[in-house]
Amino acid sequence: MTEELQIGKVIKSHGIRGEVVVEVTTDDPDIRYALGEVLQGRQAGKEHTLTIDGARAHQGRLLVKFREVADRNTADSLRGTRFFAAPMEREDGDDEAYYDHELEGLRIIHEGADIGVVTGVMHGPAGEILEVELASGKEVLIPFVHAIVPDVDLEEGTATITPPEGLLDL
Repeated sequence: MTEELQIGKVIKSHGIRGEVVVEVTTDDPDIRYALGEVLQGRQAGKEHTLTIDGARAHQGRLLVKFREVADRNTADSLRGTRFFAAPMEREDGDDEAYYDHELEGLRIIHEGADIGVVTGVMHGPAGEILEVELASGKEVLIPFVHAIVPDVDLEEGTATITPPEGLLDL
């Protein structure tokens, strides 16, 4: 059985023409939500097969129009639908793109010490943010940018951080 990743979730309908607001949790929304792509969705025991008829950015999320959805009522019925797909193949040298499941569970290393673990990944309009539980039990949010997280070693299960002063004190 091929492992599937969640690539998005319908939050609500938008407008009267059947668009839905999708919270994207994918590695590459430009490919996953491209015109003509067919998405497999699950919702409370129901399965949906939906074809992308259009997608555009809106307030940090995507507005998606499906060919099979003609009106707001049908769009409303999709609320909570989660979309799944097989992981995409990595291109050689593509070390900068990571799946959420690859980051979750990584040990956080700061100045040579193991200080915590990644418990989740948030996707915002400015990029990804690592949710980290420190060894002290405190939770912190760390922007997943090269200046702060310069090294991710999936084989070792670690991410080395160089946070600005005060980031871990919040």
